[in-house]
Amino acid sequence: MKSSRTNRRQFLATSSMATVALGLSQYAWATAKEKLPFKISLAQWTINRELRSGKIDNLDFARVAHEHGIQAVEYVNQFFMDKAKDRSYLAEMKKRAADLDVKSLIIMCDREGNIGDPDKAKRAQTIENHRKWIDAARFLGCHSIRVNAGSAGTYEEQVGYAADGLARLTEFGAEQEMNVIVENHGGLSSNADWLAEVITRVDHKRCGTLPDFGNFHIKDGESYDSYRGIKKLMAWAKGVSVKDRVWDDKGNQSALDYDRMLKIVLETGFDGYCGIEFGGYADLNKSRTMLEESRKRLS
Repeated sequence: MKSSRTNRRQFLATSSMATVALGLSQYAWATAKEKLPFKISLAQWTINRELRSGKIDNLDFARVAHEHGIQAVEYVNQFFMDKAKDRSYLAEMKKRAADLDVKSLIIMCDREGNIGDPDKAKRAQTIENHRKWIDAARFLGCHSIRVNAGSAGTYEEQVGYAADGLARLTEFGAEQEMNVIVENHGGLSSNADWLAEVITRVDHKRCGTLPDFGNFHIKDGESYDSYRGIKKLMAWAKGVSVKDRVWDDKGNQSALDYDRMLKIVLETGFDGYCGIEFGGYADLNKSRTMLEESRKRLS
């Protein structure tokens, strides 16, 4: 009987130690996860071919991300263009993401006009066109909408037009506790000096950038060095778009040096989401792994 009681005590003690050890390991894992230098998200444009062809439905985007080990997403309005005010549809998007514990971060907005249009009336209409997306983004639980700073005119004129449009839209976004962020996305917006000047002129904490590694092509034969551009724009970054091709300042492309670029990102103190926007559907796991491996080396 004594031996039986002793064995029972030993079993209970061993079980308790195992439980504690398991709890500590889970805590350590959670702590390590929290200390990751950046998190990984999926930008919807990565699978634009499948969405356009109907192979994947917009409502299944969160599921696609989840199935590939990614728990945060960035939407593109083009794939639900007529649903900005459809609360039942947006509610389904929100539910499907929530059911999978997938976080909604951004709606990238296209085809709503140029925020820096030199025509005052058109600029005002562009601002109005984006308001519904701010409302939709807030409903989905996003922190920002991404806009394009398209404009026309001289360098300085375009700074003024874009800053005016952004400032007015940002005021509306701020009322909703939403950010308005600009991606370097062609034209002068792909010149980091120009975009930095625009954001500086707006001078609002709710107006920021979404630096994109691969979008520093200004026009044929003219580009802005991607590494230098990212360093310039990270001061206002509320997210990062990752592509695996970069530009020099002479119109030439080359493969991304992951560690070099992500080190630049992290040196600014950024600890948010780096969104995958390359590789396509077939290579989603590979794209995620490339980022994870670089993150591990840098941490």
